[in-house]
Amino acid sequence: MVKEYTQAQLALRNGQDRPEIWCAYQGMIYDVSNSRLWRNGKHYEHWAGQDLTEELRDAPHTEKVFDKFQVVGKLI
Repeated sequence: MVKEYTQAQLALRNGQDRPEIWCAYQGMIYDVSNSRLWRNGKHYEHWAGQDLTEELRDAPHTEKVFDKFQVVGKLI
């Protein structure tokens, strides 16, 4: 069973307040802590600890980018 997290709990995993760097996409939360592109919780103009579903439309890549990251939970 996948653990569930609220938006407030996700927001704490922003690479600033805690060492975890997490992002949500389409209801699932991914751990991007090991990505060199997410150092300090920032990836270009995007910040970790947020739901990036809407922002992905403007990204130069598809949602397949999340395939390489571990799912750590579900956003409720």
